[in-house]
Parts: sequence; C-alpha cells; structure tokens
Amino acid sequence: MRAALWLIILFALAAAGAWLAGNNQGTVTLFLFPHRIDLSLNLAALAVLLVVLLVILAQRALEAFLALPKRAQRWRLQQKERASHAALLDSMGYLMAGRYLRARKAAEQALAKEALLQASGVTLDHAVSLRTLAHIIAAEASHALQDKAQRQQHLDQAIAQVQASSGAERQSLLEGTQLRAARWSLDERDATASLARLSALPPAVGRRMAAMRLQLKAARLAGQTDQALETASLLAKHRAFSPEAAESLVTRLILDLLGQMHDPEALQRVWKRLSPSQRLMPFVAAEAALRCLQLGGSAAMARLWLQDLWIPMQASPPIWSDVQLLRVVQAFDACLLGVEAEDAFVWLSRVESAQQSQPRAAHLQYLAGMLCLRHRLWGKAQSLLAHAVKNLQAPVLQRKAWIALAELAEQRQDPVQAAAAWKQAASVSID
Repeated sequence: MRAALWLIILFALAAAGAWLAGNNQGTVTLFLFPHRIDLSLNLAALAVLLVVLLVILAQRALEAFLALPKRAQRWRLQQKERASHAALLDSMGYLMAGRYLRARKAAEQALAKEALLQASGVTLDHAVSLRTLAHIIAAEASHALQDKAQRQQHLDQAIAQVQASSGAERQSLLEGTQLRAARWSLDERDATASLARLSALPPAVGRRMAAMRLQLKAARLAGQTDQALETASLLAKHRAFSPEAAESLVTRLILDLLGQMHDPEALQRVWKRLSPSQRLMPFVAAEAALRCLQLGGSAAMARLWLQDLWIPMQASPPIWSDVQLLRVVQAFDACLLGVEAEDAFVWLSRVESAQQSQPRAAHLQYLAGMLCLRHRLWGKAQSLLAHAVKNLQAPVLQRKAWIALAELAEQRQDPVQAAAAWKQAASVSID
C-alpha cells in the first residue's frame, strides 16, 4: 500500500512539472557586453540546478580526497584490531584442539596486538573483555601444561584487568574467572582452595549449576559429606543429572554420611535431616537400620525406619533391583531378631500375611521362616525355609537358610538331615 501511494505522488509531481514546463513562456536575458543572450526560463533553471549539483559533487570529492590519510589510518587500526581478534580466535581453537603451547602463544599475541592499539591511542569498547579472555585462555593452556607459575601470572593479570574496569561486563568476567580458578584448584586436588574461591562468590552465583557442580566435587574431595549431600540434593532437584544418576549419587553420599556416625543419637539426627523421598530409598533405609544395630541402637527404632519399605518390598513384579531387595531383606532379618514380645505377634502376622499373598516370593518365605524359627514354631519354619532355599538367588540368604534347616534337624534329633544341611551350607560360596 505504501509503495502504491509513493507511485501516485511521483506521478502527480511529474505531471505538475511537465505542465509548468510546457506552458512556461518566460525568458531570461543575460547582458555580456557587447552581447546579449536570451534563454528560456526552463533552460536557465536547469542550468542552475546543474551548477549546484556540480558544486556539491566537487565539494564531496575534495572532502574525500582530504580524508584519505585519516581513512588510511583508520584502516590500519582496523587491521590491527582484526589481527588481535583473529589471534584470540586462534588461541580458542588451539585450546579446544589440545594444542596448548600454540594456544598460549596465540593468546599472548592477541594481548600484544591489543597493547599496540592502546599505544596508538585507540581504546576498544571491549578491550577489557578481550584482555581478560586472552589471559584466561593463556592460563588455561598453562594449567594443561602444568606450568603453575605462568598460570598464576595470567590469572592475576586477568583479575587485575577485571577489577580495574567499571563496565557492564565486569561482574560476569570476574565470576567466570573465579569459577575457572576454582576448577583449576580442584584439578590439583586442592579442595580447600577451591571451596574458598567458591565461597567468595555471591550467593546468586553459588546457586548456578556450574558452581554447584564444582562445589559438589570439592566437598567430596575435602570429606565434607554434609555439604556434598546438600549440594547433590539441589542439583538433583534442578535436574542436573538423570534420575538414575541423581539417585545413585545421593544414595552414595547418604551411605558415606551414615558410615561416619559413631553413636545411635548422631545416626538418628542424620535420619531426621533426610527428606521423605530419601528415607524411602531402599539402600538408605536398610543401611541406616543395620548401622543402628551395629552401634548398639534400638531394634525398635531400626524397624520404624524400615516400616515404610514393607509394602514396596512386596510389589510384584519387584520395583527394586536384586541387590536392593537383598539389602532390605537382610535389614528386616536383622531387625526382627529379638523382637519384643508385644510386637512379636504383630510382626509374625504381618510377615505371614505377606507370604501367603505371594506364596512364590522366596524372600518373603525366608523372612517368615526365620521369624517362625525365632518364635519356636518349628513346623512352620521347616516348611517355609525348605521351600525358600530352593528359590533364593542370593548366596548369603541361601547359606543362612541352610544353617537354619540344619539347626532344625538337630532340634528334631535327625543327624542325617542335619549333616546334609550343614554340607549344603558349606558348599554355598559367598563372594
């Protein structure tokens, strides 16, 4: 629509100009003694326009000619600027390709070319960023070459460049430099220095994914399991890992933390700090219960920690791996040993109901048989363990089942069956 309007306007102007020029009878007389020149008004106007145009073109040509030295100087400065940028890009390419000596040399060339520009009186708008990145690349290459002196020198110069600036990019450059320095300290197994650099960052920066990953590695290296667990939980919440990797990492850290406890009270405090989802992890609950019994804690408290796993353990098909199911069964087996009299009937009915609902579940048969054995229900224990031992896959549980069958045979004064059961228990190999 706009183009159509312009076309109409141009057509109108052309028509008006043609009408004025075609009906213009005026003349212009020039007296150049002893001559007289008569010109039409249209020709005179056209001549004036041509003269004005020639004057403008001549003026612009003269300005362009006089500006040639400045343009040449500007071109040379642009070439120097492009050369510094090209050197910086070359250094980045060499660094990614693993050619660290060339990367450092190219970064130093970029710094030298930028220094020439500065000496010429030209200050780039992004000079601070260029110098800082060049120093960081040179420091990164020196770190890969195990040249700590050069790395520290370039790192100090990069920090000095950033701190001396006042531009909008100052904060991001300083944060990036500190994160890079923290990673270098971590690569050298200096967890204390890495954590110190990370703690100096603003809180908002410390919550970034890159910073939390470094903090997790440094905390694990420094043996600060509490901090590592907190960081890993945040990373898992923000989906920094796959669900499987996050669960495995958090489980490993919780197990390490449980292993560091040396009394039931401290163990209970750690358990209360765990989130509900972490308490439902099979390895976590099982190891916490076993650790509680190992430290002389209450079996009732250990059973309370395992109680939420009782229903998931009965799932068919199993929702846990064989290793997880084995550890939970071992924890229940240990916690049900010596169960108090008031809880004995409750747990016995609970285990029997679960076993009857899944008569082919070997782990439930094993638990029911062991619980019946401890409460002197010899007949039920014999039947359940005899069926369970045929289907148990874990050698640890197989051996315990055969030992229980041997003890039952001795209780019945059946030396033949007892000897056979003891022989079977001895033949089970446990890696």
